[in-house]
Amino acid sequence: MKNKKIIFLVLIVLTLGFIIYDSTSIPGVDDLEGNFKEVAVYRNENNTGPIQRIYAVTIEGRAWDEMEKYGNLMPYTKYGTTTVYFFDASKPAPATLVPGEPNFDPTFNAGCLAVYSKDQNGEVSFKKSPFSAPL
Repeated sequence: MKNKKIIFLVLIVLTLGFIIYDSTSIPGVDDLEGNFKEVAVYRNENNTGPIQRIYAVTIEGRAWDEMEKYGNLMPYTKYGTTTVYFFDASKPAPATLVPGEPNFDPTFNAGCLAVYSKDQNGEVSFKKSPFSAPL
C-alpha cells in the first residue's frame, strides 16, 4: 500500500513537472531571429463584430521565414483579420496605424519589406515587397 502511494506521488510530480515545462517552452516572438520590434498597433473597438488587428513591426535583415513565423504567432480571432507590416529597422516606420486602406501614411511604403495577413477564413498570405518591385 505504501509503495502505491509513493508511485502515485511520483507520477503526480512528474506530470506537474511536464505541464510546467511544456507551458514555459512554447516558442514566442522573442525566439525568432531578426530583432523584431513592434512600433505600432491598431485594434478596432468593435466587440460585436469582426476583430481587426494591424501591426507595424521593424526587423533587422530580410529573414522571410522568420517574418512569416512572426505573423503566425500573432493573435487571431475567428472571422477577424490580422495584418502585420514588416519594416526595415534602418528606415522610418509608422508610429500609428488606422483601419481601412491604406493602414499608414504612404511615405513609409519604401521601408515596408513584407506584409503578412490572415483573413476572416483563416487563410494566410505573405507578400514580399508589397509596395515596390520584388527584392
